[in-house]
Amino acid sequence: MAFVNRLKRRLVVIAGLLTLAYLLLPVVVVAVFSFNRPKGRFNYEWQEFSTDAWKDPCGVSGLCGSLSLSLQIALWATLGATVLGTMIAFALVRYRFRARGVVNSLVFLPMAMPEVVMAASLLTLFLNMGVQLGFWTILIAHVMFCLSFVVVAVKARVMSMDPRLEQAAQDLYAGPVQTFLRVTLPIAAPGIAAGALLAFALSFDDFIITNFTSGSTVTFPMFVWGSAQRGTPVQINVVGTAMFVVAVLLVLVSMAVGNRRKRQKA
Repeated sequence: MAFVNRLKRRLVVIAGLLTLAYLLLPVVVVAVFSFNRPKGRFNYEWQEFSTDAWKDPCGVSGLCGSLSLSLQIALWATLGATVLGTMIAFALVRYRFRARGVVNSLVFLPMAMPEVVMAASLLTLFLNMGVQLGFWTILIAHVMFCLSFVVVAVKARVMSMDPRLEQAAQDLYAGPVQTFLRVTLPIAAPGIAAGALLAFALSFDDFIITNFTSGSTVTFPMFVWGSAQRGTPVQINVVGTAMFVVAVLLVLVSMAVGNRRKRQKA
């Protein structure tokens, strides 16, 4: 009976660990095959251990160029979506205006709409306007579909804010700008950061909308898709593994900084 009770208490932990292992399994496969030396064009079967791809990650023509382009688009799209999304979120929470409910509903449309439908609509819009497809059309499309995710993340944070903190700052003779910079913005920062990180991940990873609006421009996801038809180079696994490691390090650093601040406050 005691064993059953211990098992029940640990069942949630066991289920969480199994789910995490299931999610990380593809990442482990990508990391392992980044050290493979395939005999053919396709990196699908393990042959022998090699670090050649890590020594020359740009050895495949066009890979680093497409990666750089994807990073640029993701950074600019994140900046645009974060600024616009933060302002929209504050407006929806703090102000009452006509069609506020309609705007609240429309915010969720890009999140609910299938990407292929949105991509086809954007392509039709750009062609009818006579806009040349390329970097700028991709950027406009990415800002548009990332905007909703930023609004949702920031809005949830702003709604949970205690208005008495801002009122206290105003009672201490802080102006509107000082109150926003020293009270409102620091409190809303976690939501803004979460929205920005989500926007960056969505923009960098997007393929469907990018494929419709790119013209002859090749981003990293499009390069991977094209390479998979001709032969998958090991360098793709190297880039994926490196990006995963960087993301994990950023999370660990963020957790360490947060724990340090908590200890200082305590």
